[in-house]
Amino acid sequence: MLAPLSADTRALLLKSTRRRTFHRGEVVFHEGDPADALHLIESGRFTVEVVTSFGDTVILTVESAGQYFGELTALRDGPAIPRTATVTALEPASTLVLSGKAFRDLCDRNPGVLRVVVMMLATRVSELSDRLVEAMYVAADQRVYRRLLDLAGTYTSPDGSQKIPLTQQQLAEMAGATRATVNQILQRLAAAGTVALHRGRIEILDHEALHRRSRLP
Repeated sequence: MLAPLSADTRALLLKSTRRRTFHRGEVVFHEGDPADALHLIESGRFTVEVVTSFGDTVILTVESAGQYFGELTALRDGPAIPRTATVTALEPASTLVLSGKAFRDLCDRNPGVLRVVVMMLATRVSELSDRLVEAMYVAADQRVYRRLLDLAGTYTSPDGSQKIPLTQQQLAEMAGATRATVNQILQRLAAAGTVALHRGRIEILDHEALHRRSRLP
């Protein structure tokens, strides 16, 4: 996220942050809370989720080190707007927190920071547009394959193994499907040797086969 900034501007921005640490399962903030800060992820992984009007939980994404959340607060000058999602630590994690006021002050003094904000928002719009199209036109099995591929990239170990420590229910919430449907899809993948299923963990065994399945005919 900060790569486009000059070294001096990047150092100035980071100097304005404060570090926060989180335990596994700890909520950073709830949907509806006042939005007062931007979080830059230093370590660990976080889920970003919303609750629909029907009471269903939808996991929008899993964010990891080098990514960010809470960026809308950076553009708000005045009363804090409500958070649009709940963010929860999936494991011990830390973020660098930048208050909305500090961020806006930096934008006023450094136009390069404002360009970063625009890039951040454009990326979010693109991601949400892609998910909307998927929800409308892509079958549940392919949505599951694609979320597994997304997660595989996030959870690739130095030895190349891809073990995703999420439950089938969490995967269902990411794919916009029921747990029963996701279980059936995973069982078929396991029978084909594409994944291995463990308690609270899914291991990708054949990344290329999963990629082939994820593509539309």
